[in-house]
Amino acid sequence: MATGMKAREPILKIKVECYAGYRGAETPRVIWFKSRKIEIKKVLDRWLDPNHRYFKLLGDDGDTYIIRHDMNTWVWELTFYKEVQR
Repeated sequence: MATGMKAREPILKIKVECYAGYRGAETPRVIWFKSRKIEIKKVLDRWLDPNHRYFKLLGDDGDTYIIRHDMNTWVWELTFYKEVQR
């Protein structure tokens, strides 16, 4: 890291409950924001970068979430949120 630069803090650390499928790959099923529980209705997309696994999710509230899992620290973070027009 360049001198004077600080590591980026996560947008929001979250708790995630996952389901491990037959291949052992974990898929998010529930996101927790403190006491608020969002059940995942659908995984819209997923992708990898060298240190993270990303998931684009549709919550039971109709909103869209992009979360990432740091494979080195095992921390889950919310990186994007889009509220459905109500």
